Amino acid sequence: MSKLSIVTINYNNLHGLQRTMESVINQTWQEFEYIVIDGGSNDGSAAYIAGQSEHIDYWVSEPDKGIYNAMNKGISKANGDYILFLNSGDELYLNNSLQSIIPYISNHSNIDIIYGSLSVVGQKEWIKEYPSILSLKYFIADSLPHPSTLIKRECFNSLLYDESLKIVSDWKFFILGFSKYNFTYLKIDVTISKFYQDGISSTNFDLVSNEKNSVFKNDLSFFLTDYKEIYNNNNVVNELREKYFLAKNSYSHIFKNLFNRIFGL
Repeated sequence: MSKLSIVTINYNNLHGLQRTMESVINQTWQEFEYIVIDGGSNDGSAAYIAGQSEHIDYWVSEPDKGIYNAMNKGISKANGDYILFLNSGDELYLNNSLQSIIPYISNHSNIDIIYGSLSVVGQKEWIKEYPSILSLKYFIADSLPHPSTLIKRECFNSLLYDESLKIVSDWKFFILGFSKYNFTYLKIDVTISKFYQDGISSTNFDLVSNEKNSVFKNDLSFFLTDYKEIYNNNNVVNELREKYFLAKNSYSHIFKNLFNRIFGL
């Protein structure tokens, strides 16, 4: 049995799929299982996957019911001790990224969730760090990144991804896993993957908020009051922070102009 299964899901994202699969194929450590689940793409993705089949242990291209249905299909085919979801568009950070994390898997095989840092690419590229201590307060505002999180396959015996959700099912998996099923976890000092801020979860904040509200109402109703209070407080803090930086930049411009006028610059 392999120590690690990598699952890539894709639907009509040939360019992103190529980026993802190339980063997997080019890894210096190759003793992993690779699974690709395509949702019946018509943009050339299936032909590309077929052309790379020598590097893939299992693949399929057929209609599915969405992102989390495809991820659950990948889970059903995985045999590794841990599963890493590297969906189309995501990529491993360096060619030796897997080589860097294998020792942690070997030395901490009793840990359910092992997670590292994530390189985020938007208007600029930056490294996002995650806390070493996880809490309800943290998950109200954020989640763990599936491209940089290794999940013990046995965890999915207790909990799969909720296919009724469009965006936050991975967040729900983590928050229920830690609060209800007592998943153990470990943060490691490795930047595992790279994520591009152009996906649905990066651009549809209202849907994210609505789905999180639904999860708290239906599955974590005891914490609903705390969730609303912390969520509202976070919004107030973010608004104040934004106003502070806007004011700071505005005053900086004023003082610069004044300085230039006084000294004739």
